[in-house]
Amino acid sequence: MTAWVYILKCADRSYYTGVTTNLDERMEQHARSKLADYTSTRRPVQLLWTSEFQDINEARAFETRVKKWSRAKKEALTRGDFDSLPALSARGYKPAKR
Repeated sequence: MTAWVYILKCADRSYYTGVTTNLDERMEQHARSKLADYTSTRRPVQLLWTSEFQDINEARAFETRVKKWSRAKKEALTRGDFDSLPALSARGYKPAKR
């Protein structure tokens, strides 16, 4: 069964990572504040990134990993900056002050 892992940017600038087997329906649910308690109070949300998986279990496993990532690592993923991902995984990584 095809599944998608996705990252949303919420109105409060936080990120939400989820998994679904019906991306269009899930985005509608987020827009209508259905099912996702986290995003229901942080609307509107913007879809930043998706990745398609052929197996729902693989998608769920990847979602679980991404949820544990730092903000900087999620931002690199959404930008498609795959070369930065290993460095952002390094122990002790501290993002530059903004």
